[in-house]
Amino acid sequence: MIADIVQTRSRGRAYLLLARVSNLPTVWSNVLAGLVAGSAIGVPDSSASSGTLALLLLSASAFYTGGMFLNDAFDAPFDRRARPERPLPRGEVGLTEAFTVGGALLVLGLALVLSNRSVLLFGLGLAAAIVFYDARHKGSAVAPLVMGACRGLVYLMAAAAGVVSAAAWVGAGVMLVYVAGLTLVAKRAGANARWLIPALIAGISIVDAVFILVVAPSAASLAAIAAIGCPLTLSLQRWVPGD
Repeated sequence: MIADIVQTRSRGRAYLLLARVSNLPTVWSNVLAGLVAGSAIGVPDSSASSGTLALLLLSASAFYTGGMFLNDAFDAPFDRRARPERPLPRGEVGLTEAFTVGGALLVLGLALVLSNRSVLLFGLGLAAAIVFYDARHKGSAVAPLVMGACRGLVYLMAAAAGVVSAAAWVGAGVMLVYVAGLTLVAKRAGANARWLIPALIAGISIVDAVFILVVAPSAASLAAIAAIGCPLTLSLQRWVPGD
């Protein structure tokens, strides 16, 4: 991290920092949990193919990384004062470029699920929630709930590949509450909790794993895969900070 501040970073490194790629394993575990909740994978009468799983993982990843680009783009004036080490204040990526890449990634996320109307519907809701949060979260009392809703919508988008069951809605609600709480802690603690926030972010995958076990004990192998997202995220955060 210190080396990043002192030395000039490559564009590739700047992109990885903007995208916060270290947190992607928690997005993938969200997708797995949503698929299980929709009885679309890993349980009897599974209807999801490996192709469907791959498209959902890629789509959710595009939504997440696109949202992160837009977050920094909208926050550029604030970051110039409070986080000058970020790529935009340092001039490593231009503001227009960040908006363009972020918007293109959201469009890609939608394009990947065009073939399934139900999935697309939740994808549109997710894209709208991402843009609303990124544009309005500073000083907004509802911002933590919107952030939580973004993760909940990942559950519902994935579940829609099968059936958006009651379990899927419950899972989305649990994830909304967890991420909203995480966001509140991050806003109030600021730099004083820099070790805690990454741990709470990584903990999303543990929540996903527990949820999978509760709704589908027969999908224990998928719960184990989801749980791996926690240590994987923590490891990646040493390379690319995720906050």
